[in-house]
Amino acid sequence: MAASTHCTACLRLVRQQSCQIQRLSQVSDRCLSSQRTLRYFTSTLRPSAAQVAASNTSTSTHPITTTKSDPLSKTVSSRPDTTSPTLKLAKKVRQHAAGVTESYVAYGVSEKLVKECARQADYSIPQAYEKGVEIPKTESGEDLGVGTGWWYEELGLTPTFNTWAQITFLHMYLLTVRIRCFPPAHAPAWHQQMIDHFSYAAEDRMATMHNVHARMIRNKYLKDLFIQWRGLTAAYDEGLVKGDAVLAAAVWRNVFKGDEEVDLRKLGQVVSYMRAVLHRLDKLEDEAVTSGDVVFGDPGSEAAGVKIRSKMMDKPITEEDLKPQEAQAQAA
Repeated sequence: MAASTHCTACLRLVRQQSCQIQRLSQVSDRCLSSQRTLRYFTSTLRPSAAQVAASNTSTSTHPITTTKSDPLSKTVSSRPDTTSPTLKLAKKVRQHAAGVTESYVAYGVSEKLVKECARQADYSIPQAYEKGVEIPKTESGEDLGVGTGWWYEELGLTPTFNTWAQITFLHMYLLTVRIRCFPPAHAPAWHQQMIDHFSYAAEDRMATMHNVHARMIRNKYLKDLFIQWRGLTAAYDEGLVKGDAVLAAAVWRNVFKGDEEVDLRKLGQVVSYMRAVLHRLDKLEDEAVTSGDVVFGDPGSEAAGVKIRSKMMDKPITEEDLKPQEAQAQAA
């Protein structure tokens, strides 16, 4: 956009900010004026002249002795003052400017969180930086890269752009579930910033590693990725509610691309990993999440738990267990 033109949305935001700043300055002036009229006092009574004389006499004839301090003699200002004008002003600023400042607060931290999500299945394409060298392709025509880590070496996934996007989406979804617990006024900004940062990272990867230089083509891919994000979010939400079997089916469709020869133990390991990460994130305070210091851990640590035989496998299937399924089939 040219420098001489102005976006309507930008002008509207500037007007809103100027009005809010004007209201906040008025609140600040009132708080400062009230602060000037405050008088600091103590709960200790001022001694009379007779008490002072008696005290001087006693100290001149008796040695000095130490006594325990009376807690009531502490000044009021040494205690936490919840009516402080500064605290009131801070609350007013947070109330009036929360909608404006929250996106700026979430911008930097969400970028750090998205980078941590993208790091889980990172890959490289050495041929992309060499002139005249053709990038190897998969059977489906995707650019084939080189990747290390559990998702590629243990799980056997192919290091491609689509695999990277799906693994990044999976970890972003785990953070999204935790961010939903934020205050309603703050959560939408965090969701939007995470999607924006993923789009920036994906577009940069398209241009630098996959030689997709046409903006129109990149925008088309980004639109498809956003549709995939909306679809897998609904699928993973359904899996969290209905159980691990439904969640495993969603992971199988998105991460494993519906491969019929998938290793069910590896699939179960991914589901167990998702449950474990959600459990750890649930124990974190909001301040810990908003600081950006989130580490997902090693999915390979869930291998031992997946190998344990489930007690439900030894339970026989009765006619009562089949009735709900038959009812659902007839209703469909």
